[in-house]
Amino acid sequence: MNLALWIVTGILATVLLISTSKMFVPRERMAATSHAAEWVLDFSPTALRVIGTLEILAVAGLILPAVLDIAPVLVPITATCVALLFAGAATMRLRRGEKATVLPDLVYLGMAVFVAWGRFGPESFTG
Repeated sequence: MNLALWIVTGILATVLLISTSKMFVPRERMAATSHAAEWVLDFSPTALRVIGTLEILAVAGLILPAVLDIAPVLVPITATCVALLFAGAATMRLRRGEKATVLPDLVYLGMAVFVAWGRFGPESFTG
């Protein structure tokens, strides 16, 4: 179970890290790459930087507390926050009528819930 939680955590961290590209790529260029990326036009560049910053903090919060053994309770708290982030992303996609592109967000939401459950419960770092 611990290995599965680490694998899912690593996948989530990787997805979030890749997603921070919205901070560095102009939103018009991002929107032009695919239909699934057109949502960036609904947000200001500042809002995209804030979202990207939260994603970078989430990457750090998912990995560093456990690896450094400094406040490891932050891992499931961060996973809960990541679940909320993906719930918001799925809601935004549904409001935009992008039913075909909501599935990955729901998968990542489920992964974040799994990590939060596992790290709060059976594979807690504090127990």
